[in-house]
Amino acid sequence: MKIKKIGILTSGGDAPGMNAVIHSVVKSAIKNKLEVFGIYRGYNGLIHGDIKPLILKDVENITQRGGTILYSARCLGFKTKEGLNSAKKTCVEKGIDALIVVGGDGSFRGAYTLYKEGIPCVGLPGTIDNDISCTDYTIGFDTAVNTAISMVDKLNDTVTSHDRCSVVEVMGRNSGYIALNVGISCAANYIVTREFGFDEKDLFKKMKEAKEKGVNHFIIIVAEGILDVTKLAEKIEKEVGVESRATVLGHVQRGGSPTMKDRVIGARFGVKAVELLLSGEYGKIVGIKDDELIAYDIPNGLEMKKSLSKKLYEMAQGLY
Repeated sequence: MKIKKIGILTSGGDAPGMNAVIHSVVKSAIKNKLEVFGIYRGYNGLIHGDIKPLILKDVENITQRGGTILYSARCLGFKTKEGLNSAKKTCVEKGIDALIVVGGDGSFRGAYTLYKEGIPCVGLPGTIDNDISCTDYTIGFDTAVNTAISMVDKLNDTVTSHDRCSVVEVMGRNSGYIALNVGISCAANYIVTREFGFDEKDLFKKMKEAKEKGVNHFIIIVAEGILDVTKLAEKIEKEVGVESRATVLGHVQRGGSPTMKDRVIGARFGVKAVELLLSGEYGKIVGIKDDELIAYDIPNGLEMKKSLSKKLYEMAQGLY
């Protein structure tokens, strides 16, 4: 099959660096005499035909921008037979020969469904959570971590000035990568992740021991979805005797200008996706291992397991 027209969409949560992918896909495709179509709002755009051609002028000065110029949305309709048929029909009507999908696990499952229906697809990992198993790194993770570090550093100024404890919830969904890396970078006194559980009594014990050594201010980093940080702050104040506050950083971690790492890896992923389509390698996820780009069959990539470093976690907890 000769690829002449490709479509690109961003799906799921936005991640800094997605625009770097779009930029590199468009430039690489046009260099190889391909037409590119931007599909807006993820699979919703594919179902409803919200699609426009992308030319070089459309991607000027977007690499440094956060978010995604193609917008993103979750699409329950795509999981239905009617939605899938509409998506296929759009590809046929627009003459789109292949798709590049930037997103997470759910986005890749959608891409594989289309691939099984005869539409060539390549998936690129874009999520701040860094929770895609077949790759060491996902687009957006580095920016999200650095954003969170900046916020926690600012909180730490007030915490230190007032001898307080700040319990900070960071994002990550079911993954503790953001929590662990932010905790180490900000010299947090305690880090809570789903992977390694949480012993409330151990936290209180360590804080009391630290107080006896003259430590009067604390930063506790908690990965989202594990516990209520407001209630934990209240318990700390009662049990340890330190004035405590809870802070949920929330979606600020998904925004902002991407770091150098997210821009460079985003560009590399985009070029690799075009190369795969031109060489007839479809139904793939692009991953990065030891700084080398690798393509996996989508089902194999989704089945892989990825674990948070216990050694790194124990090192972090052992510092206090």
